[in-house]
Amino acid sequence: MIAFRHFALRRGARLLLSDIDLVIQSGWRLGVVGRNGCGKSSLFAALQGQVEADAGELDLPARLRLASVAQETPALPDPAIEYVMGGDEELAIALRDELDAQARGDTEAMAKAHHRIEELHGYDARARAGRLLHGLGFAPETHERAVREFSGGWRVRLNLARALMAPSELLLLDEPTNHLDLDAVLWLEEWLRRYQGTLLVISHDREFLDGVITHTLHLNEGRAKLYTGNYSAFERQRAEHLRLQQIAHEREQAERAHLQSFIDRFKAKASKAKQAQSRMKRLEKMAGTEAVRAERSFRFQFAVPERLPDSMLQLEEVTAGYPDDGGGAPAAILHDVRFRLEAGDRVGLLGPNGAGKSTLVKTLVGELAPLAGERKMHKDLKIGYFAQHTVESLHEGSSPLQHLQDKAPGVGTQVLRDFLGGWNFAGDRAFESVDGFSGGERARLALALIAWDKPNLLLLDEPTNHLDLDMREALADALADFDGALVLVSHDRHLLGMVCDSFWRVADGQVEGFDGDLDDYARWLRARGSSPKKNAPANSTSANSTPAVSATDRRRAAAAQRENEKATRQKVKKIETRMAAIDEELGKLEAKLADPEVYNGATAEMMKLGQRQAELRREKETLEAQWLELYELLEA
Repeated sequence: MIAFRHFALRRGARLLLSDIDLVIQSGWRLGVVGRNGCGKSSLFAALQGQVEADAGELDLPARLRLASVAQETPALPDPAIEYVMGGDEELAIALRDELDAQARGDTEAMAKAHHRIEELHGYDARARAGRLLHGLGFAPETHERAVREFSGGWRVRLNLARALMAPSELLLLDEPTNHLDLDAVLWLEEWLRRYQGTLLVISHDREFLDGVITHTLHLNEGRAKLYTGNYSAFERQRAEHLRLQQIAHEREQAERAHLQSFIDRFKAKASKAKQAQSRMKRLEKMAGTEAVRAERSFRFQFAVPERLPDSMLQLEEVTAGYPDDGGGAPAAILHDVRFRLEAGDRVGLLGPNGAGKSTLVKTLVGELAPLAGERKMHKDLKIGYFAQHTVESLHEGSSPLQHLQDKAPGVGTQVLRDFLGGWNFAGDRAFESVDGFSGGERARLALALIAWDKPNLLLLDEPTNHLDLDMREALADALADFDGALVLVSHDRHLLGMVCDSFWRVADGQVEGFDGDLDDYARWLRARGSSPKKNAPANSTSANSTPAVSATDRRRAAAAQRENEKATRQKVKKIETRMAAIDEELGKLEAKLADPEVYNGATAEMMKLGQRQAELRREKETLEAQWLELYELLEA
């Protein structure tokens, strides 16, 4: 149990948190949410003992083992797998003691170290570290590569794997999905749901939070309020609280109409039925949260394109990759790409990092020329391109106004200031240097500079990095209303699900359409991870040496198979019955938790409801995995 009592934190003269009274129970998976600068990371720093409370107390259990992700990765010569194993510090000490004892020939010390390693389950540590690396997207051949040979994004993943390797009762994760592709995010979700300790996570990925957390801590205007349930449940509960505080009725009704227009717009697209259903499910999760959305002070939009050609861009039998500047052979990443974009297309690219999503986007932009094949574009095509490095390419020392003046030298200052005001750079903010801007503010400015050109095709490669939840929602709204075509790479499933009508999978050197929505993709990944490789070599026994099977044996085998299928179907039916009962009980619990009176009553009752909700969700997750496995057996 972790307790904050009248806890307060300052950053310079600014009061971040004030008079916080909060108890975090063991085993909770707590999402810490709030706008950028509200004190989320400072709260983590206090838990790690890096900053002292300015008032009040923070009580942590004695000898609490805490794990968190390091911010820096030294350029070490150590193999990646050994760096990850080093996250278990006690084991690392025991392994060093064993080596030292071997070097001295001290058999007694060797036996003692060996016993300690066994206690710490140290002899399977390399396998555990390998599984973590594999789950986070590291190919097997990279496990022995030196840490210093990895790029910055992959070093972040190494630090995450090292934190997950550490035995802990408290795990602190600050934006763990940054630098992860969707495959790795889904794997991390599964891992965290099985974590036995207490988890505190800061994330701007609402789908990730919904999949992981059991409680939500909202930091706002120096205060902290605890909610039971995941992020969607938090939004519903907060919406109810805001309604009780009489949020402006007109703003709420306008937001309700805006959401309904989403639903009406995408319902009409019968040709995209599966994606429309997926978007409907996400909109249903947001139903009843209009007051929270109306509270958001920021909204923007992309201008209507001046021209919108029917056939915009086409790749024909393209080999995409990078030319070799050293005189050798070019590095081909993608082969035989056939990709066509027409007016109104809204495409999400799926696949692991390093598979070629960014290469495909750069080829579409024209930044990379095809190594073979042809890229065709309409003469009226106007591309708005957000790359992963776009935020870093802003000019240091320059203001938003100076950036826009560079793009539009002949336009009046007031026109430029009015435009920047629509992107929340109003007043003096338009004249401030970007040097003092947060990552989210820089990303917002980069998007504003793209929007100024009125593009008819947006190519966005991970635009949500550094954006907080409010800004992500604003971006989702703006992209959903955008009249042009869109290609989006993002690990934010909520954004992908809200704005994309079709998905393409980029993997194994190929680009191919994915027939399904994001839920189908998650199921496909889980099934692929749990099933044997499709290309596994067949049994080496030749057909000629296979003994003949009699008709009697075939009938017996068929009868046995029918019995097995019958037993499997009974198990499936039993699981489905139990899942239906769980859904019914969860519905009742959520109704109780949405009742404001619950929060005015006894804390013990509220906690009991929350704990029961978490137990049911864990049981449902286990049952869903069992159901999927059995269903795959029946299909096979």
